[in-house]
Amino acid sequence: MSSQDMATVAVGVGVGLVVGWFLRGRLRSLSTIARRTAGSPEIDLTDNSPSLSDDGEYKMVIIVRTDLKMGKGKAAAQCAHGALGAAEKAMMKDKDTLFAWKACGQPKVVVKTDTEQSLIELQKTAQGSGLICSLIRDAGRTQIASGSRTVLAVGPGPARLIDTVTGHLKLY
Repeated sequence: MSSQDMATVAVGVGVGLVVGWFLRGRLRSLSTIARRTAGSPEIDLTDNSPSLSDDGEYKMVIIVRTDLKMGKGKAAAQCAHGALGAAEKAMMKDKDTLFAWKACGQPKVVVKTDTEQSLIELQKTAQGSGLICSLIRDAGRTQIASGSRTVLAVGPGPARLIDTVTGHLKLY
């Protein structure tokens, strides 16, 4: 074998090792997610909530108040605050649900309601069902009065359970 052939083989082996190392890390991450989301079809999101049927679909629903007449950019920023806040709460309270939601592609649906009172009632219902919630209050630096409740993020959680709380709301 010539020295040029040996160099080609060495480069091929090196590339193969790097690709194998990379894929091994990716497959380990996927198998960890699969282990976290596999198992019993019954889950318990909180210590005091009833077991909830889980069909493997997870999502987050973000509810926007329309009576505040926020601009599109303002509403989008408030939705981002809600999604981030809910994901952070899930990281602290229920990592398994967070990882399952991530494995589903982190689906998010944005819906609307027209009063502050309905936003508060939705939060109480969601929390009573054992769901994670993040209620956002505006800082009052631009369009909205300081402390105004703008958005409620519900989830991440089992899609069926979230639908029992938010399924009647219309898309934003």
